[in-house]
Amino acid sequence: MRTLIRNVRVFDGERTVPAADVLIDGDRIAEAGGGPADVEVDVEVDGTGRTLLPGLIDAHAHAYDGDLAEALRFGVTTELEMNNLPPITAAQRRLAAERDDVADLRSSGMIATAPGGHPSQLMTPGLLRALGSDVDAGLDTVADAGQARAFVEARLAEGADYLKIAVDDGSVSGMALPVLSPELAAVLVAAGHAAGLKVIAHTVTAREALIALDAGVDGLAHLYSDVAEEGAEETAARIAAHDAFVVSTMVYIEAVTGDPGGAELLRDPRTAGRMSERSKATFARHVPGVPMHAKGVRNASHAAAALLRAGVPVLAGTDATPFGPVHGAGLHRELLLLTQAGLTPEQALAAATSVPARCFGLADRGRIAAGLRADLLLVDGDPTTDITATRAVAGVWRRGVRQDQDPRESQDMR
Repeated sequence: MRTLIRNVRVFDGERTVPAADVLIDGDRIAEAGGGPADVEVDVEVDGTGRTLLPGLIDAHAHAYDGDLAEALRFGVTTELEMNNLPPITAAQRRLAAERDDVADLRSSGMIATAPGGHPSQLMTPGLLRALGSDVDAGLDTVADAGQARAFVEARLAEGADYLKIAVDDGSVSGMALPVLSPELAAVLVAAGHAAGLKVIAHTVTAREALIALDAGVDGLAHLYSDVAEEGAEETAARIAAHDAFVVSTMVYIEAVTGDPGGAELLRDPRTAGRMSERSKATFARHVPGVPMHAKGVRNASHAAAALLRAGVPVLAGTDATPFGPVHGAGLHRELLLLTQAGLTPEQALAAATSVPARCFGLADRGRIAAGLRADLLLVDGDPTTDITATRAVAGVWRRGVRQDQDPRESQDMR
């Protein structure tokens, strides 16, 4: 199947081309940025007034049944999972490998945490039952160096794409959770690096972020949310010195602190019209027991701006779960929050395309360039000037397969 998208504005993951023709040949992009004027194709799509983007990458998610399909409906063609139980991850990996009507998946497998440490307080028997999991199969935990090395070996055997560790004592919200010692975190990082894996740390405070960075992690799974502007600048400089990246997850911080801002997705017909009823129901829920500063959204916004000024790569991620934030639509909210924090629309779009692809070594996606996967999102309007235009989904391709042909576009088919 060859599809030609004509006369479309292209954000290629790094820069914007005002008008171009893009040719999809099978599962690959054949031409980008001005293909041949006359070429034999099976399908032609008029891109006038529209923008073509690389498929979006959610750099922090947790996928269960139905979630990868929900993500793809919103143009999220890849999710980077940051903790799950092995049977669930294995099932979602098979789904992503065998089908093109769901988002692709990369995963850390289980998070490394101390016995009783975060997120053990959340993964109760009731929650595990609700997720359809064996309640006896909780998290593996790490109490000493031997267990740390065994933990990494177990994740490798399961096919982990990277490693995630938890450095979170819960104190930011008045909790007292067991936590990996700095020494044990360093053993985990060293074992992960020796196996060729990047290591990402769950941290929610500036202090925990610096502990994780001193242990050698490559990236942080959340913006730090406990310090105001002055502290945000100092922490950003320290992160820049470690040459690390940070995943944003501001929509997650909204959800767990009870900030109502994310509910605007239900009022926007562009997102509400595509959202499943299950996703809509999550806006009425609150998951207790998550360590997070009460002023998390405001502080995280300061942190994003400080990181931008310090030259630290910021990756768009949601921490989507079946309980909220929502898969797919949540990433579009995240893009808006990033621009409100000070990123330009193009910088926010890069944070959801080329930047996570580069930081996670996904060389075949995240940009629109010849030879890369045809994971693409077509939207009405111009998200490089109005970031919310990403919500006006006009077409989604995953490995060159279009997901939902708009009946209004029948005249584009030849």
